[in-house]
Amino acid sequence: MTDRDTLIRATLDLTKQRGPDKTICPSEVARHIGGADERTWRPLMGPMREVAAELAKAGKIDIKKGGEVVDPDTFSGIYRIAIKD
Repeated sequence: MTDRDTLIRATLDLTKQRGPDKTICPSEVARHIGGADERTWRPLMGPMREVAAELAKAGKIDIKKGGEVVDPDTFSGIYRIAIKD
C-alpha cells in the first residue's frame, strides 16, 4: 500500500502544477500513484481523504465543494483540492 508521505508529496506536486486558481480531483492523485487500474488506485481514496484533511488543517491546501472552501473536519462527499495562495 502507498504510504502517507507519497500521497502528501503527490497532492502538493499536482496542486502546485495546476496552479492557485485551479483544483484537482483527489482521484487524480490516486491515479497518479496507483496507475489506471481502478483496483489499484481506488483503495487509495480513503487515505487520500485523510491526507487532504491533514494538509488543509496545516494550511497547505484548501478543500473545496461547489467552489467554496469547506471545513477539513466536517467535509463529506465529493470534493476538490486547491493549493493555498
